[in-house]
Amino acid sequence: MAAHETLDAGAVGGGQDRPPESVVEGRTATHCVASVMLPSAHPCGKRDSLAGVRVEEKASSQEVLSDRERYVPRGIVTSDLVVARAWGARIWDAEGREYLDFAGGIACQNLGHGPASVVRAVHEQVDRYLHQCFMVGIYEPYVEVCRRLDDLWPGDAATKSLLVNSGAEGIENAVKIARAATGRPGVVVFDRAFHGRTNLTMAMTSKLVYKQSFGPLAAEVYRAPAPYPYRGVTTEDALAGLDLLFKQDVGPDDVACFVLEPVQGEGGFIPMPAEFVRALKERCERHGILFVDDEVQSGCGRTGTVWAIERLGVEPDILVSGKTLGGGLPLAGVTGKASVMDAVHPGGLGGTFGGNPVACAAAAAVLDEIAAPGFRERAEQIATLLHRRLDEIAARRPAIGEVRGLGAMLAIELVERSAAAAKGVLARARERGLVLLSCGLDGNVIRLLPPLSATDEELERGLAILEEALGDSGPA
Repeated sequence: MAAHETLDAGAVGGGQDRPPESVVEGRTATHCVASVMLPSAHPCGKRDSLAGVRVEEKASSQEVLSDRERYVPRGIVTSDLVVARAWGARIWDAEGREYLDFAGGIACQNLGHGPASVVRAVHEQVDRYLHQCFMVGIYEPYVEVCRRLDDLWPGDAATKSLLVNSGAEGIENAVKIARAATGRPGVVVFDRAFHGRTNLTMAMTSKLVYKQSFGPLAAEVYRAPAPYPYRGVTTEDALAGLDLLFKQDVGPDDVACFVLEPVQGEGGFIPMPAEFVRALKERCERHGILFVDDEVQSGCGRTGTVWAIERLGVEPDILVSGKTLGGGLPLAGVTGKASVMDAVHPGGLGGTFGGNPVACAAAAAVLDEIAAPGFRERAEQIATLLHRRLDEIAARRPAIGEVRGLGAMLAIELVERSAAAAKGVLARARERGLVLLSCGLDGNVIRLLPPLSATDEELERGLAILEEALGDSGPA
């Protein structure tokens, strides 16, 4: 497509049943952006057609990377991949090269890029209004998301929800609510946890790089062991450590909540054993502590069930969702038992952009998709395929120490406790057309987050690339 060529309105946005024609045909890419001439206002609130949308030549990858170096602080670590378009399980860079996406913007695309129902909902909401602060003017999309979250709650309790902008903000508010409901200050988190980058959630997060030099951090946060069977930490070890914490650092009667990821995300995709989670819940009930389930990365269908904790047989008191919830837009939810959520005084919760109507429209479509018949069945098929193929690869590659995960939330941990080998694998995979992420306290875990809409052919192709990239386990 030549620069300045006018696009048909139907070509704008994602959600097509097939990739945009310029992508399908593999035309040489320039990095293009849409330059929109705003339509005139319509007295009935309708918008005129988007015939004024035009495509203009923008910049090459190198130009974008150069501008990134000049205008974006070094504290934000980035790759050199400049994305120009995404669809389904694939992304294209500014030069038109295609990649399989097994990262999903860090677990934000469980439905794939541009799912039709989500894109349609976003466009319909944009035509109505972009923003109405919920505290100023109530709007239906916010309430509808809360209703759907109640319908999908992993238990029998009646719930209420607060909508915010990010997972970290969700965790912050979950702690606020737990403290208000119990009248206690203490928060217990676990080894290798990741809960965010705000002051409180940095204190709750394990990895040093996220909080080094940013202190002093929030007080009344206590850390207990979590099971890590591959590295020798059993459920019994972890529970003994928690009991020791209660004897030497904080009494259980001073603890408002436990905050736990049912599958630790940034910490290394370590599933929490069901017996550990049930033992935590028993201690919560014994001591009047609230159980906060952090499903920001493991939720919204990532493990096959809507929430990972459904597989563990425990009903939380508060559940925090995010990432995929917004379908690619910033949104997180704090859902809890109604009596707990209503413990906060009027005015104690809220925010200008929390539960933005466009993000809520997307979320309603996302929640409908992951609750639809057939979603879990396909997710389970993907999980079976991935696990079987990863086990086969591990049997041939001695560099792999363990294949683990829950459902389709899977990872491989390298034997070497160093980030260098994993970085090498990721670099070689990128060269071959596969985008992956690492994680873990040592940076030696490679996580797989393909969309649950990916085809078997896309999954097999990605796994073949991964195995090729593992051929040399040394640094790139």
